[in-house]
Amino acid sequence: MQNFTKLLSLIASLSFCWQADAIEVNKAANIRDTTTSIIGVNHIALSVKNLDEVLAFYREATDFELIRREKVSKNKDADTLFGHTDIAYEVAVLKAPNMLFELTEFKNNKDAPINRMPAQGPGMTHTCFQSPSEDPGWDKFIKAGAEPLSRGGQPIDLGGYGVTYGYAYDPEGNMMELEQLDGTVLSRTGYDKTWKDLGEVMWMSQVALATHDIERLMAFYQKVLEIQPYRVAEVADNLKLDEIADIDDMHILGGWFRLNETSKVMEFWQYISPKTQQFNGERDVTALGYSFSLEVSDIQKEYQRLSSLGLEFVSEPVKLGDFWQAYTRDLDGNVFSLRQTVDVDSKYSVRKMDISKLE
Repeated sequence: MQNFTKLLSLIASLSFCWQADAIEVNKAANIRDTTTSIIGVNHIALSVKNLDEVLAFYREATDFELIRREKVSKNKDADTLFGHTDIAYEVAVLKAPNMLFELTEFKNNKDAPINRMPAQGPGMTHTCFQSPSEDPGWDKFIKAGAEPLSRGGQPIDLGGYGVTYGYAYDPEGNMMELEQLDGTVLSRTGYDKTWKDLGEVMWMSQVALATHDIERLMAFYQKVLEIQPYRVAEVADNLKLDEIADIDDMHILGGWFRLNETSKVMEFWQYISPKTQQFNGERDVTALGYSFSLEVSDIQKEYQRLSSLGLEFVSEPVKLGDFWQAYTRDLDGNVFSLRQTVDVDSKYSVRKMDISKLE
């Protein structure tokens, strides 16, 4: 509790007011500017009740490569990492072109209720799958059985700038965003002929967090990442946005940190109307729903740095499989981990997977 109070005091000292000039937005900022050893987002995790069903859905929709599926039990390192005694789970790891997507069925969730995530949260509400407009991911997800949230059954052109957007739900009520990008926008995301020739027509782009206090949470991540946000926005009276989220008269605040030079971001939303409620309680690191990892090149250094700022970790870094890992939570209780590849040249490191690194 003493460390947590220290962190709150540190964040309060940032005077993080909701004005672009006070926030000091830097349009060019990205994770390469950090003085930390954070490299970027290594994986999005999804804790599920029925791995067979959810895995089949995402494999059909994305065609991502299944690189590993295994059962884990009676493993002391896993017990330590997740903070459970005698933990048992089955994990399936899919490889998107620029990050990993990990689906895990934890035995301790067998009786947990499934709840559909509302667009306004609170919590990590979704991740995003991007695709070229000429080969739309929306169609693939709907064919696989996704339930549309957006109105009209089709992705929506928000502003005529080359991107269509749609929200939908997977078989367990986890929300995802589907973005379809035209040629001009694709070139800005690093998508080029070489990448297309590799057969990569869908990738993942973001961690999306909905919070009751966006200033507070973005200030927290500014301290964690040690970079500035590259964009903030306030949006109201936008009928197209209402259609995307299936909410009338939306009023929202948004902010973004760029986690590579192109498409990968951390996205923050505070819904003013309908209001994002404050989360109370503590999310277990195995709880149903989303979490994510920040890949680092020196996990011991980052564990010590973030601990000194007041973050409380489930354990010290643990070596499990291909990664050193340590779990913690942000100020809203969202679960995330630090992750470092055991092999510095691992093909499952951001250094190898990141879309901006393709030649």
